[in-house]
Amino acid sequence: MKPIPKPSPNEYAPYAAMYVDLVPNDGRILQHLADNFKAVQELVGTLSAEQLLHRYAPGKWTIKEVLVHMVDDERIYAYRAMCFARGEQQALPGFEQEDYAANSGANERSVESIMEEYEAVRRSTIALFSSFSDEALARWGNANGYMCAVRGLLYHLAGHELHHLGIIKEKYLSGQSSLLS
Repeated sequence: MKPIPKPSPNEYAPYAAMYVDLVPNDGRILQHLADNFKAVQELVGTLSAEQLLHRYAPGKWTIKEVLVHMVDDERIYAYRAMCFARGEQQALPGFEQEDYAANSGANERSVESIMEEYEAVRRSTIALFSSFSDEALARWGNANGYMCAVRGLLYHLAGHELHHLGIIKEKYLSGQSSLLS
C-alpha cells in the first residue's frame, strides 16, 4: 500500500495530538488501517450480546455505540480530507459526537450490520487515501475552526480508532486486554 509519512504537529489540530501520537511513525498508515480493522473484527467476534450493550459507567456509550462512533468519525474525517484534497476553500463544520451517538440507533442494530458498515467505510477510506497524490495529501483546509492537512486528517482518524480500542480494552474488557495487542 502507498506509504504516507506521518504529519508534523502543525498539520493537525492541537487536540488531535493524543490520537496522532498513537499511530506508528513508519508511513504504513494504510496497512495499519487494514490490520486494525481485522483486529476490531476479531475482538468484536469474541464479545457476547451483553458485553456489546455494557456501559462501564452511567452516561457512557455501549461498545456498539463506540463502534458506530468510530465509523461516523472515520466517515467525517475522510469526507473532510476529500474536500481539502479537491481544493475546497470553505470552512467545514464540526459535529456533536454526543448527538450523533444518541441518534445512531447502534444498540438496536445487529453487530453484524455495524461491522458490515465499518468494513465498507474502511475499504472506502483506504481507497480514497490511496488515490491521493502527494500534492493532494499536503493540501490544507479548515475543519471545525482548525487548519489541517489532508494527511493530518488521515492520521487523526487512525489514532482516534486506536484511542477507542484502548478504552474498550481498559474500561469495558479489563482482564481481557490480551485480546487486542
